[in-house]
This record gives sequence, C-alpha cells and structure tokens, in this order.
Amino acid sequence: MTKRVLITGAAGRIGSHLASALKDRYSIRVHYHNTVPEIPPVDDVHIADVADYDAIAPALVGMDAVVHMAADPSTRATWETVRDKNIIGAYNVLEAARVAGCQKVIFASTNHVMGMYDRDRQWPIYANQPPRPDSLYGVSKAFGETLGRFYHDQHGMSVICLRIGWFLTEPKDEIGLWMWLSPRDCAQVVWRAIESPIGYGVYYAISRNSRRHWDITETIERLGYKPEDDAEQYAAAILGHG
Repeated sequence: MTKRVLITGAAGRIGSHLASALKDRYSIRVHYHNTVPEIPPVDDVHIADVADYDAIAPALVGMDAVVHMAADPSTRATWETVRDKNIIGAYNVLEAARVAGCQKVIFASTNHVMGMYDRDRQWPIYANQPPRPDSLYGVSKAFGETLGRFYHDQHGMSVICLRIGWFLTEPKDEIGLWMWLSPRDCAQVVWRAIESPIGYGVYYAISRNSRRHWDITETIERLGYKPEDDAEQYAAAILGHG
C-alpha cells in the first residue's frame, strides 16, 4: 500500500518542493499555517498553527510518516519565535505522531546546529560531534534532534534528523559550492529517510559537492543516499574562472 505522509510547513521553499516531488511516490497530506497556496499540489490539506497541539494533532491521524519542515528558519529569529514555532511546534508534532500511531518522523534539522564549527573553520564536520549552534534557531533544532532521540528511546518511534544545507536550484556563491542541496537530491534524501529502517540518526543532507565541509559518508552508507548533483559544475562561473 502507498504510504501516507504528512509534510508540515508545506508553504516553505523546501516543503513545497517536497510536496510536489513526492506526491507520485506517496499519498501526501500538506500542512499550512499563515500562507496557503491558491492551488495546493494535493487535495489533502490541513491548516493549523503547530504551536497549538489541538489544532495540529488531527493532521497526524492516519499518517504513516511525517516530514516536519514547519519552523522559523531565520538565524535572526527571536526567542519567542523559536520557542513557539520550533520548540513547542516540534514537541506537538512528535507527541501527536505518537498518539496517532505514526511511527516515522523525518525532522528537518539544520547545519546551524553546528554553525560555530563553520564560524571557526574547524572542518571537516561530522554529525556525531557535540552540537555548537550559531543562533537561537540552531539551538531550537538541536533541541528537536534531542527530543527525537527521546521519542525513539522512550516510545520506539523512528526519528531521522536531516541537517539540511543550502537548498537552491543552483548555488550562487562560493559558500554554496560546499553547502548546496539540489532539489532532486533533497527529495531523494527525504524519501530514503522515510524508507529507512533506522530507529534514530542524525545525517547531513547536501549534494555530493566536491568542496563540501560536512561529512555525508553516513548519509550515503546508512540511508542509502546517492546524491546526483555536485556544485562543482558551477564553480568556474561563480569564481570567475570561466
């Protein structure tokens, strides 16, 4: 049977892409809050504030998996914003998934969980190093990763955290050459995570960029990820060598 997958935050750049890219693979339900497209990519739509448990909980009913994208992604976000949207929201989605019997959660984490390593140019960076967030946004995602660990250990749920790089159609600058995540690689790493039997894990989600500073060995070996794109094809144009 086709798996039923909820995508929260489906109005965002990544969430909207995933809803369209994965709708032929899964039966998709999309979640929106303040921004609702005039023509959603699927008919199954749930509108709610993730910070309101009673509002978001019905979205998890009947789902086999949830890809939790809803959050404020700004590194300048205030404490009040990350508390409500990112921390309370993550708890509400995980708890609602548990209550509904949805055993698979893909948690959209971020490279900003380890951003101080990047600031200090302490490369390469591995997913199993101690977190060093560079912002309250990064702190909120580190919380989500740890919360996912608890839900796996305590409740037996499968929670896979993806530390997403820079999602763009194509890289635009030198930083993008090492942290780019292409749209098709993004869709692939998410469906690989949905299909994975792994109980809990944290993995970097970027394309196979030759200049990458983040290790994706475990993403490849454990999730079966086979990235197709490399930002190096844009290097000459970006760096002015061609």
